[in-house]
Amino acid sequence: MSYLSVTDADREAMLAAIGVSTVDELFRDIPAGMRYRQELAVKPALPEAELQRHFEELAAKNVVDEVCFLGAGIYDHYVPAVVDAVLQRGELLTAYTPYQPEMSQGVLQAIFEYQTAICELTGMDVSNASGYDGTTVAADACFVAKHATGRAKVVVTEATNPQVRQVVKTYAPGFGLDVVEVPHEGGATDPDRIKKAAADAALVIFQQPNFFGVLEAAPDLAAAANDAGAMPVAHVDLVSLGVLEAPGAYGCAMAIGEGQSAGNAMSYGGPHYGFLAARSDYVRRLPGRIVGETVDAAGERGYVLTLQTREQHIRREKATSNITTNQTLLALAGLVHLSLLGPQGLRELGETCLALAQHAKAELQKAGLELAFPDKATFKEFAVRTGRNAREALAEARKKGVYAGYPLGRDYAGLDDALLVAVTEKRTVEEIAQLVEALS
Repeated sequence: MSYLSVTDADREAMLAAIGVSTVDELFRDIPAGMRYRQELAVKPALPEAELQRHFEELAAKNVVDEVCFLGAGIYDHYVPAVVDAVLQRGELLTAYTPYQPEMSQGVLQAIFEYQTAICELTGMDVSNASGYDGTTVAADACFVAKHATGRAKVVVTEATNPQVRQVVKTYAPGFGLDVVEVPHEGGATDPDRIKKAAADAALVIFQQPNFFGVLEAAPDLAAAANDAGAMPVAHVDLVSLGVLEAPGAYGCAMAIGEGQSAGNAMSYGGPHYGFLAARSDYVRRLPGRIVGETVDAAGERGYVLTLQTREQHIRREKATSNITTNQTLLALAGLVHLSLLGPQGLRELGETCLALAQHAKAELQKAGLELAFPDKATFKEFAVRTGRNAREALAEARKKGVYAGYPLGRDYAGLDDALLVAVTEKRTVEEIAQLVEALS
């Protein structure tokens, strides 16, 4: 809030209402030796006009005019104005699932509609009310699979987002899981290697399109996992599902992912929302909350929190997540954006990204640059070799006003000269020409 009216009289009234006379009394239970008794090294308060000018000077240091080809899980998609218009309505302006849910029918209906949209896109039967992001839902999926299969091994492809893999590894000791990674071969994953690794595994997580932007042979990967008795889990991009097959259609048990590309700005990397959907077999094992539709005593439609499989409500050993909430507001943004686009609009959005990315690949090749995985089909992202250290190429391109991509050498050996370039519907032919000029 830009202005708060709190006077000394207001403070005294608040202190009196809670039964103390001074602010110090609020901290009486903290031992004196633990308190910081010195003056804070904070400059005196500025007059309002000077404070405003100071913030403007700080904001001016932000670089906002670079052409952005950065992706790697967070993408520069256009967010329609209607998204913020809906989010700012008072009856929907909450980041949290309500604790007295039946009193908040509007919020519950929004979550229910969000769940429905996720199920329709992923081809799954049930979705939770969203997760924190696309990494934590992957860890949650591992625990769901352990509960469902009784197995403790999880398989993750190396071509899955490195942050997703790292979070799974971080959660694994607490879940009692062993993590096995399957290396990529030329930018894609071999189904035969998946089948071998998936023996005695609870699940197999693969990304489609994968971290390199390459389209995996997803039906073959899912079939290989199923043949080994492991649950196939696809980590997908919502925007891609306008043009790619839904995970439920090629045999996946769960579909997970980062929802940022639908309805959320990049926001310096977060916060955003993760989605987790599954077949109905696993509805009682899904983490977080699930909103259901019912009727009240008068026969009117109503919404309720149907399931809450978390540690605050059930025995800890049966809980499927220690995360106690979801990302209601950000998931609502995704719902508004997807509803505005509709099936045809989402398809056109995906086709636009695909066409622009293909154009960028062709122009970079004309300029003498090589693709890292030239024989692989891609969606809106691809890896290009810069002919030198990719971080150096990135730094030079930024001097020309172009953020050219993500240096893959940060995560993958042998790709120090490769940049991961993302091309969304916001990029223009002229901006792609800028990218080519900056890299060549």
